[in-house]
Amino acid sequence: MNRRPRLRTSAAAAAALALAVTNLGSATTAEAKPGEHRAPRPCPTLTVSEGWYGDTRARLDALVADHCRDKGRKPVAVFDWDNTVIKNDVGDATLYWLLRNDRVRPPRNGDWSTTSRYLTPGAAAALGDACPSRGRTLPTATDTRCADEILAVYGTGATSGGADAFAGFDHRRMEPQYAWLAQLLRGWTTREVESFAAAARAENLAAPQGATQRVGTARVTGWVRHYPQQRDLIRTLRAAGFDVWIVSASPEPVVDVWAKGVGVAPSHALGIRNTTDRGRLTAHLRGCGTVRDGEDAMITYIDGKRCWINQEIFGVRGPAAERVQPASRRQVFAAGDSDTDISFLRDATGLRLVINRNKNELMCRAYENGDGRWIVNPMFIEPKQRKTTPYPCATTGYTAPDGTAAPVRRPDGSVIPDQWDTVHQDPRTRTGVA
Repeated sequence: MNRRPRLRTSAAAAAALALAVTNLGSATTAEAKPGEHRAPRPCPTLTVSEGWYGDTRARLDALVADHCRDKGRKPVAVFDWDNTVIKNDVGDATLYWLLRNDRVRPPRNGDWSTTSRYLTPGAAAALGDACPSRGRTLPTATDTRCADEILAVYGTGATSGGADAFAGFDHRRMEPQYAWLAQLLRGWTTREVESFAAAARAENLAAPQGATQRVGTARVTGWVRHYPQQRDLIRTLRAAGFDVWIVSASPEPVVDVWAKGVGVAPSHALGIRNTTDRGRLTAHLRGCGTVRDGEDAMITYIDGKRCWINQEIFGVRGPAAERVQPASRRQVFAAGDSDTDISFLRDATGLRLVINRNKNELMCRAYENGDGRWIVNPMFIEPKQRKTTPYPCATTGYTAPDGTAAPVRRPDGSVIPDQWDTVHQDPRTRTGVA
């Protein structure tokens, strides 16, 4: 507790002292020389104005001011990565680099079912037929049939023949296509994977916007850009004393490499974590909450993101990590762009920034805005045009754990009505319209 100095002072000086004390909640006072008074140092504010819709920038600045240099525990801010902080997907970029550079190892004994417990027998057979084992790594730079099959299973969740590639998973905890990329990294060390990610990062940042690359016989996205607005927001939050984290459904060594580009250290980047064996990644995954290591049943995806945030950021262990925590043990701010982010966004106690990519459940909850804490902003690069039909909130906007479609419900169980897309960008003027 700060003790007030016993001073004999004039009424004017007393008023100045009272004003300084009042302002300590949102700013700090620079150290002054004896007898000298300095004005409180203001909280940082956003410097990039272009791209923010409506009053979004003002609301973000107000949040920073409300928590600027909070005493005690730092307020936590959590960002999704792909298409939230950057345009395009770093997991995709990494897989494309792996395939173009012969860095995917064949499974032992050619049994592709060992790469994912959710891979269907048909998909395992299709991969085995297209990618016979030929040494230490698969020649996917030249073997277009093998590259095409891997790309189909990862990118579409189906074989090149159209059969389902994955089955038997909890759709609120696991996305086996995302997990499969981490599992395809088996046999490499974390440092080696980081070097692959760094090479892919350099290529994608150097490529012109809109560039494509050939992988197998397909033309795929070949560029990535940081959003200046999000880099500025992260800088501002960190300057204000926030504890800023990245939580992504890409492999953690990949996220670590990319997060450095916005000033977030690897210790504050969470992604899909492999188990290791003698220093090398395995095809099995680390667990969270009630899921043990090697069970491969939960990644940083929808409810899994909540679990990993609770466990790694707030220190909640065991079954409790899967549950919503008291407000004092939750993030103040969260940002995301997809249904994979919905649980950790809902947990945020201050503001929830949604980058509009027309994802049903996310946009249903953001547009309904039941507690007034949701902010919707168009994508900063190549924004989506207005969706001309309402989001199907009242019928099929929610994906249940078994994969079936259901209505999106409020915490009290009532159904959210269909919502219209009202925050988008006019492609002719590149300005926000309602």
